[in-house]
This record gives sequence, C-alpha cells and structure tokens, in this order.
Amino acid sequence: MSGDPEQRYAEELAWAAEHVRLTGPPVARERPWSTVLRLPTADGPVWLKATTPAARAEVGLSRILAVRAPGAVLVPIARDDDRGWLLLPDGGPTLRDGERIAAAVAAALRVYAALQRAVAPARAEVLAAGVPDASPGALPARFEDALAATGLDDDVARRRALVVHWAAALADSPGADLVTVDHQDLHPGNIVAPSDDHGPRFYDRGDAVLAHPFACLLVALGGLARALGVGTDDAAVRAARDAYLDGFSDLAGHDDLVRTAELACRAAVVARALTWHRAVGAAGPGHRFAGAPRATLATIGSRSPFHAA
Repeated sequence: MSGDPEQRYAEELAWAAEHVRLTGPPVARERPWSTVLRLPTADGPVWLKATTPAARAEVGLSRILAVRAPGAVLVPIARDDDRGWLLLPDGGPTLRDGERIAAAVAAALRVYAALQRAVAPARAEVLAAGVPDASPGALPARFEDALAATGLDDDVARRRALVVHWAAALADSPGADLVTVDHQDLHPGNIVAPSDDHGPRFYDRGDAVLAHPFACLLVALGGLARALGVGTDDAAVRAARDAYLDGFSDLAGHDDLVRTAELACRAAVVARALTWHRAVGAAGPGHRFAGAPRATLATIGSRSPFHAA
C-alpha cells in the first residue's frame, strides 16, 4: 500500500492513543491476513494488530487465554472486539532469535500443553468467539470445506476415506475429551523467549482452531525441524515431541501418546489447508502463497504430514 501510515491508520492510532502515550510515527507491516503497527512509546514499543474478518476470532480468543492462561500469553493492553483490534505489549526476542533452540522449544511445548489443558474446559466459549471447529467430529465436514475452497480434485475418494478414518480414531483416542486450542502456527518465531520475569509465552493466534490437542504438533515439530535443518525424525525433534506429550502422561502410556500424536498430525492437514485459505484466499492468484491451500490439502495420505507444516 502507498501513503503515510499515520494517515491510512488514523482511526487505529487514535484508539491506541487512548491507552498508551505515543511518541513517534508507526511502522506498518501489511499482510493479507492482518496489519501490524509498531508504535513507539516512552516505555518502549507496543504493537497494534488489525485483523481481517477471516482472522477476527483472535481478538475474542485473546480474552479467553488472558483469563485461562495469563502467564503463557501476551496479555493485550486493550482490545476492540467489534473492529478486530489488539494492542499488545512488546514481548522481546522470540525463540527464533536465540541459541539452543531445540531445548528452548521443548521447554516451551511443556508450557503449551499446560495452556491447552487450562483452555479445554472453555471449548464452548472458544467456539462462540468464532474460532473454527476442527475437532475430530468436525473433520469430515472441514475436509469438504477444504475441497470446495481449494478445488482439489485428485484422488478425492481415497483422501476422504482417510479423513473419515482418522476422525473416528481421534474421537476414541487419548486427549479426545480435551479438545482445545491448536495455535496452527506454533513455530519458534511465535514463541516469546523466557526471561527472569516470565517463562515462554505464545502470541499471533490468528490461525487458531479448535482441535485435538496433539494437532498443534504438526506445525510445532515441522517448524522446529526446519529451524534446525533436520528431519522430523531427528532426536532433537523427537525430544521436543516427548516433552510436550509429558503433559498428557496421565492419559495413556508413552507409545499410545506417540501414535495418537502421529495420527493427529496427519488429520491436522485438513485444518492447515483451510488456515492457508483464510489467510491468502482474498489476496488473489498472484500472491506468493496462493497455491498453499491446495498444495497443503494434497499432502493428505502422503508419507509424512509434515510436508504441510
């Protein structure tokens, strides 16, 4: 976009100024799925996120998480549910910026497991906030939505049968009664690094869905593997998986949890394709990620679901 951000976002900036004292011009980062403004204040930068209608559920979800797991998220300074605006503190560096990333992600995933369990009782509230339903029972319907959104017409019968099978298996798996928030973009860059004042915290939840808890590992493990330049079968990635699964060790033995995690990641590709569609569907065929929704859905039934992460 062209023009001065102070003019383009005058309404948003006036709202932010009601909550913090701005000391300079904003720096804008504009994407099809949201606009983020970095706003200088006397106490350091804050961030104004203006969501698109497709990602507006993030605002309501932020309220729920601030109540259920305040120590594990960036709690908004202010929010406007109707206009889809969030004013967030600066969290500092992310895990992407630090060293010993594998150990840091493993520790963060332990915290994320606790967050998910804290949020699970609020399932109805999460849905009421507009978060898409990708829970096991909803997966067959979401697959049909993804077919319609992407136009995928290759090997549809086999893929549909797989999704129906995975959905039924997940509905009878460890963690099935803990349907909760799947961040859907849980890579190291969306995890604030711990400090002397706080542990790891999670932000940027515009892609979030309601799902089997283990579905979050599709992006979490895929993102870690890419950051390390290794495969998802690498020992460091498996250690991070196991650290996360320790948070559910009361539900089943380790081998059963691992099998369920593998199944949940395969099934999570359905929601991931729709997440891509919500993010870039309105951007037009020229956008660099325009083919991502269809390409993601086409990985259903491939050897590894992490091609879609």
